[in-house]
Amino acid sequence: MAEVYAHLRGAEVPEAGWHRWRQERDLLFRHHPCSPLPEIARRPDHGLRYFNYDPAYRFLVEVEPIEGTAETIDLGADGSFRAAPVARTRGLAGALRRELTLFWILGYGGGLFLPFSDATSGQASYGGGRYLLDTIKGADLGTLSGRLILDFNFSYNPSCAYDPRWICPLAPPENSTIVSVSAGEQTPI
Repeated sequence: MAEVYAHLRGAEVPEAGWHRWRQERDLLFRHHPCSPLPEIARRPDHGLRYFNYDPAYRFLVEVEPIEGTAETIDLGADGSFRAAPVARTRGLAGALRRELTLFWILGYGGGLFLPFSDATSGQASYGGGRYLLDTIKGADLGTLSGRLILDFNFSYNPSCAYDPRWICPLAPPENSTIVSVSAGEQTPI
């Protein structure tokens, strides 16, 4: 997926890039040997479910550095996951009624991580929230004019949404909004 995101960063038309991302994500979930999808859901007539693309959920935001204490999250047989808050967005409060915290993943490959939950969580989207940035996997759209691109149309479910054998870091309370973010991946069938 990292190659797909690299291609998307240069896409002139965000929605066209989003269609390519969906297509590649469906192929990855259908064919990858470590896919969290059960075998029956890997059929070609099945695909992941998404809200329609909505340009209103694409934002260019500034980030403000913050300091915070690293937290360790147990991942069962996969060990643990450590992340520390490193920045807050500036530019989402008008649309989401709050700014979100960006985390830095300590160890593994490092990188920014942005989990969030919203009013669709547990109904139209996964109850534990979704991910928007995970730079270990190359899941980010980069920056434009010095601001971070946050396009919620690219938000996706963690693997634990599909298979209980996976244990995933979920959205923390400070990244939960009462607003419905009707963009990105929906609840698995």
